[in-house]
Amino acid sequence: MLHVITSTASIAPLIVALVLGSSLPSPAALQASPEAGQGVVFLVRHAERADAGMAAAKMAGADPELSDAGRARAASLAALLKDAKITAIFTTEYKRTRDTARPLASATGITAAAVDSNDTAGLIDKVKASAGNVLVVGHSNTLPDIIKALGIGEPLSIADDQFDNLFVVVRGARPALLRLHYR
Repeated sequence: MLHVITSTASIAPLIVALVLGSSLPSPAALQASPEAGQGVVFLVRHAERADAGMAAAKMAGADPELSDAGRARAASLAALLKDAKITAIFTTEYKRTRDTARPLASATGITAAAVDSNDTAGLIDKVKASAGNVLVVGHSNTLPDIIKALGIGEPLSIADDQFDNLFVVVRGARPALLRLHYR
């Protein structure tokens, strides 16, 4: 049977089936509207900071903007996800996360919601309450805990110089994780 995929809302059940090795969902299931707790969560670390290379001690308390490379990466993320039917965008309170999400938020007309970077539980509650596909822009030290809280047991780490990870968590009874890279 041929399945025509028109959005990431449709692809989520297929990804789950492929990752878990189960049978493909019916065409009717692919067309169903997502409910809260269903869909895909896209997670990225903020793009490159303008202060990259400064000693960590000097950065304490800093809220740097994105570098030129970071702004280009944010635009690339927006181009990549513009047709993903994103229904909610969550960032932290820092400029670098807000600025990473800004091009996609502008393209989709969605207002990004800032959640305190120390409030992982609050963020997870908001993500779980969101219907459809969600983007979360976090930090190298917060994304592993967020992904774990979404039901993924596989441990992961993000190096300080990695800005190209795109984590895709397919929500459901048995969440699945894909780790991709983008420019």
